[in-house]
Amino acid sequence: MSPAIPFSMSEVSGFHADPVVPILLALVVLTLAAVFGGRLMTLMKQPPVLGELVAGLLIGNLGYWFGNAGITVLREGNALRRIADLALSSNVSLSEAALQLLPAGSHSERVSAILGGTKGLDYVAVYSFVDLLSRIAILVLLFLVGLETNIREMKRVGQTAIFVAVIGVVAPMGLGLGTMKFLHPDSGLARDLFIAGILTATSVGITARVLRDLRRDTTDEARVILGAAILDDVLSLIVLAVVSALAVTGTVNVGSMSWTTAKAALFLGGSLSIGIWITPWVARRLANAGIHNVKLLAGWIFAFFLAWLASGAGLAAIVGAFAAGVILNDVFDKEMEGLSLRELLSPVESLIVPLFFVWMGIQVKLEALVSKDVLIAGAALTTVAIIGKVLSGLGCPKRMNRWAVGFGMMPRGEVGLIFAGIGKTIGVVDDGLFSAVILLVMVTTLLTPLALRWTLLAKAS
Repeated sequence: MSPAIPFSMSEVSGFHADPVVPILLALVVLTLAAVFGGRLMTLMKQPPVLGELVAGLLIGNLGYWFGNAGITVLREGNALRRIADLALSSNVSLSEAALQLLPAGSHSERVSAILGGTKGLDYVAVYSFVDLLSRIAILVLLFLVGLETNIREMKRVGQTAIFVAVIGVVAPMGLGLGTMKFLHPDSGLARDLFIAGILTATSVGITARVLRDLRRDTTDEARVILGAAILDDVLSLIVLAVVSALAVTGTVNVGSMSWTTAKAALFLGGSLSIGIWITPWVARRLANAGIHNVKLLAGWIFAFFLAWLASGAGLAAIVGAFAAGVILNDVFDKEMEGLSLRELLSPVESLIVPLFFVWMGIQVKLEALVSKDVLIAGAALTTVAIIGKVLSGLGCPKRMNRWAVGFGMMPRGEVGLIFAGIGKTIGVVDDGLFSAVILLVMVTTLLTPLALRWTLLAKAS
């Protein structure tokens, strides 16, 4: 008599249906794409973020053209979340929800058929996990940007950096609004404001990397560029908070706009003032608490708590993450021994932040660029995005290299991608405009190292 078996063969075979398995494969593909794409661009002396974006773009579009079911579904981005929500709330299948929400056509029927298959739920699970992970990556990235932002250095760059930063926000914003109204006269103001707001972004990381590579990071131009870019980020975050609120409500109200701006300023000012005052006291006590990895854990918790607090105040969560980084800048490193907080977070950044850029690239639908309207919008927005930032160089005195400062403010990089991703999430940026913005980000990111090298080295010679 054979011994009793405590589980059935169907349960054993069910091991292969472990829901985490598709997610593991997705993480492997995204990570490899980020590594190879970033490394290729590094060898070409270009920012790794560009390679990560291009890698995602190739995966998404080649997978779609070759009929890969998973890629076809995943590149729908936030639409997939809305499909899942409708299926859960309305008691309809994923297939039926896709037909109701996606534009009518053969593509929607194809997505519907895939979601109606045996792996439909797996694709939704993969999307949900990767999307949430990419949102956490955004918070980590802005937290790290905040850690690189020193308030004393911001004060030291003086009036010139302020002029450059203000022009670098106002000029692209005005040009963007005018361009959107010219291209889409019937478009809502909230949508126009959001696209114009995306043009105000500046990528501090890309500019700083280029200046270090060129060994020009100690010049007056470099100090103004980095100081203005930091101020630009603060102003752009306020702009993002305002236009996001307008996009969600669908109304334009001077009172609500002023209140949103005031909330952003109060949150940043209040959190910075209170945080900088109380953080050293807290850090000294944590240093003696005997908790393993206390510096990393405390920084991690504080960043997420302030991000949650910002969201509760009606602002974007990334505003809180950025403020947390500014508050903790050098404080934990002075009060606690061991590696710096930036060094401790470096492995986390390497693991998840590149995935965000690959994920954004996957959602770029090149077939959307086939449309003449999208190509015109992409070219027009890219042109005014470049002009708007180059004009910021006029904020410098004539003795400085104004071209170098303007070109240094030009890259949108990860900041532009973050803004575009948020716009896509709240539904104000459609596939066509998202593709146009990605084109804008790629062009400005690629041109910046070339333009800076030309202007700085030409003056030096």
